[in-house]
Amino acid sequence: MDRTGEALTELYGSDWGRIVATLIRLLGDFDLAEEVAQEAFATAADIWRTTGVPEFPRAWIIQTARNRAIDRIRRSKRFAAVVDAQAPLMSTTTAPPEYGDAPIADDRLRLIFTCCHPALAQEAQVALTLRTLCGLETDEIARAFLVPSATMAQRLVRAKRKIRDAGIPYVEPDATDLPERLDAVLTVVYVVFTEGYAATRGEPLIRADLCSEAIRLGRLLRDLTGPRSPSEVTGLLALMLLHDSRRGARVSAAGELVLLEDQERSRWNRAQIAEALPLVEDSLRAGSGPYAVQAAIAAVHSEAIRADDTDWPQIVQLYDVLVRVQPSPVVDLNRAVAVGMVDGPAAALHLIEGLAADGELDRYHLLYAAKGDLLKRLGQSADAAASYERALAHVTNEPERRFLQRRLDELQLKS
Repeated sequence: MDRTGEALTELYGSDWGRIVATLIRLLGDFDLAEEVAQEAFATAADIWRTTGVPEFPRAWIIQTARNRAIDRIRRSKRFAAVVDAQAPLMSTTTAPPEYGDAPIADDRLRLIFTCCHPALAQEAQVALTLRTLCGLETDEIARAFLVPSATMAQRLVRAKRKIRDAGIPYVEPDATDLPERLDAVLTVVYVVFTEGYAATRGEPLIRADLCSEAIRLGRLLRDLTGPRSPSEVTGLLALMLLHDSRRGARVSAAGELVLLEDQERSRWNRAQIAEALPLVEDSLRAGSGPYAVQAAIAAVHSEAIRADDTDWPQIVQLYDVLVRVQPSPVVDLNRAVAVGMVDGPAAALHLIEGLAADGELDRYHLLYAAKGDLLKRLGQSADAAASYERALAHVTNEPERRFLQRRLDELQLKS
């Protein structure tokens, strides 16, 4: 990749959210802001190869996008009134805005709170923020909500339309507005982390940049909410730290997926675990929300020196709590796997068959992977192979695909 390509890739990764947010403030239109930002990046790819990367690349992109937006508006008679109203507001300066005594010092976190507007349904807030400010693609967001990409694309369109039609302002919230937006912000951070922990598509299983950014935002949220942080803020930070502590053991030197039970636990980040465990206790003392309970489950795993030492009965009990506070088919699936470690594969298979019959996880490859593992343990090789084939039909990440293919190949060799 040449210098221009490297600069644009770096700028997109670090500043896309800030660029789009600035343009939204100027234009009041999400779609137009995204479109002209993309056009500005494309223009930069052509021009910078000749002129070189400018001293202030983000300012260059914003200025170019702003000019594109003005040209578009002026060319459209339909938006003549908008030109008159908006063009004078489109300052020629590209300096970052002054936030004064804003309660949130970090740019990205402030933008996330701004985008999570309570006039939208929470799912729409989260999806729009992930797409606009966090750089996640529509299919990555769709996976988090267990819906097809086309469905998520429609939801994003409807959310943008509601913002436009209802005149919802893109204005930074003050301190009194933050509590009602906190749940949506936590969900945004969690989805960013989960996409980093197991990427939707492509070759790498882990996107360390997303994991690190989510943990950074989690720390900022805890600082923002102070010494009496809500249980879920502390729980989410603990959960991310514990999962991320296994990063070095989750993938082999050859880039292959390593299951939790097979991981070399000496490669877990013990300093991160030591930081997280007191946070788990703090979060559980303050409540038993979904993130706090998930963090407690991760803590049980982290405290087991060997896989055989894992306290599976306690994990099942914690999943029983999680099912009550956050019922979902994925939670039910994870609980079923834990039940299988306590009561045997037949008991777990019975639960998973019920989930499969409901159809909510019909496109979720981990359902079929778990079913295949259970059938394999029960000696039902043909049925296990069929489940692995269904998992392969839905998996989109290459390390997971190779892992499932190896499982399938092993069964076929034995048959």
